[in-house]
Amino acid sequence: MAITRKEEERALSAEEREVVAQTRHPEVQGLSDDALSKLLRRLRDMRDRAKSQANQQRREMRGKAAPRGAAPKTSDAGSRLKASVLAMSLKRLNAEIQRRAAMSRNHSLVENAHRALELKLQAQKNNIQLRPRHANDGMRNIPDKKAISLVRPAERGRLRKASAVAQARRDATD
Repeated sequence: MAITRKEEERALSAEEREVVAQTRHPEVQGLSDDALSKLLRRLRDMRDRAKSQANQQRREMRGKAAPRGAAPKTSDAGSRLKASVLAMSLKRLNAEIQRRAAMSRNHSLVENAHRALELKLQAQKNNIQLRPRHANDGMRNIPDKKAISLVRPAERGRLRKASAVAQARRDATD
């Protein structure tokens, strides 16, 4: 289920709100790669802290752990919401990192294609023969002495089988 901005603001502190705001569309594209990796580390730490806090509160509710405050917690909804908001912002950051990686891969492919085209045009201009990638004749070209049959092997087999069947019929009637 989608989380509204109002719910996010209620779940996060002011510092966390600033960090999460940097993961949204216009701001995240303005970040450098170094700043993006620092933000990713910071968000992971925040998310891990929120998850462990929610787990601790859940253990307190079940009576498995001693309460950290004066009384055991009765709900972990706020911490769980905070952890999910931070996890969603981590997803956005990871998507941006993947988008940048794909863009750089595509950019390098285009550069390589341009370089190959330049080399090809330069070779054509200098009248350099390109070497095609196929086997050459070798040191001595020895022609094959077997006559090349123009009949397909499947047709030859079909005819052989048909003559065998005809011969068997003749033998059966005699």
